[in-house]
Order: sequence, then structure tokens, then C-alpha cells
Amino acid sequence: MSPRGRRPRTEKREPSRKQLMAAAIDCFARLGYQGTSIERIARAAGVTKGAVYYHFRDKEELLFSAVKDRIGGFEKQVLEAVTVAGDAQGALRRVVDACFVHATVSNHRRFIITLMIEALDTNPRLSSEFQRILRRMRAFLADLVRRGQAQGSMRPDVAPEMAAALIASAIIGAEVQHYQDQTEIDLRATLDTTLDALATWLAPGGATQGIAASGGANTW
Repeated sequence: MSPRGRRPRTEKREPSRKQLMAAAIDCFARLGYQGTSIERIARAAGVTKGAVYYHFRDKEELLFSAVKDRIGGFEKQVLEAVTVAGDAQGALRRVVDACFVHATVSNHRRFIITLMIEALDTNPRLSSEFQRILRRMRAFLADLVRRGQAQGSMRPDVAPEMAAALIASAIIGAEVQHYQDQTEIDLRATLDTTLDALATWLAPGGATQGIAASGGANTW
């Protein structure tokens, strides 16, 4: 400390867990889990590897902490957005809007989807975590469809679980295409067109060649 009790200008504060997770998310989103090392994360955060290990045991612990933090924050924002919308169709649009914002304003959605695809064959533990995340997403969307059916704004002859799987697939599929080819795939336009098609299909008296409620629709 200086005689006046001030810190020397060359002294740096240790980064917080949140700051390290933010740096890690950027690396994981661009390079994937296998292509990211603790050294690279430390370099991105402007700290030593020791500073990273002070907060996290290893790369896997850092990864899981980042996944849970970002998924938890995203799910909370979606729930808050949906609560504002009284009707199910409006709530569904807010869900899609939230996905779009997270896919374009930040790299959080890319981080999650990049790891979700990579984990299929390389990381059973992470794959199990994403399985739970996707099940929560489908359960949430299925409840949204049930709300619409109860309100009379969505057709009653569609299995909510299968409709939820279709909605989730449409959102994630659009994002993957956008990340792979941003010059060709306009994510906003693709999501809006998809949402309009789903809204028409789910509306009372919509296309009858949809997914009717049937036995086995609840098995995942």
C-alpha cells in the first residue's frame, strides 16, 4: 500500500467467478469444449491459470458452472416474459423473442447449442445435463400449449408434448442454421415465419394433418 493507503496502480484485482465464466463462455462458444483450455480461458480473461484454478477445480467444473448459470438466467427471463403475456399464443411469441435476443445480442445461446451438439458423442455427463435442460424446455412449452387449449386459443386435438418437441426443434434448428451461415439465414425472419406457421397450425380449426393426441405421445 502507498503511504496514503491507496493501492498501487499496477496492482490488479482478482477476477470474480462471473468474470471468468464470461471469458470461458466466449471461448467455449467459439472453440467448443475440446478446443478450449484453461490457458486459453486465462488468456482471454487477462489473468494467470492460477487465478482460474483458484475459483474452479478444472475445466469441467468451470464448464458446468457456466452452463447452469446461463441456463438458469435464461429460463428465469423466459418465465418473466411469459408471465406478462396473458394468452398462450402471445406467450409463445415472447419465448421465441427471448431466444432471438439471446442468440444475437449475446453469445450465450451459441455457447449452449455449440456444446449441446459437441456433447452428443464426447461427453456423456454434459450430454445428460443437456438432456435434462431440453426436457425442462419441452415440459415448459407443453404446459404453454395446454394453457392455450384450456383458453380455447389452441386446437385440442394436438398432443402438447409433441407440439412442444416440434416448437423446440424449430427454434434450435433455426439457430443452428443461422450460426452456420449467417449471410444466408436471417434468424429473425426465419423465427417469425416459423412462429406464424406454428400459430396457424395450433389455432382452432388449423391444418388437420398435424400431430393428433395419441397414446405414446407422453413418452420421452
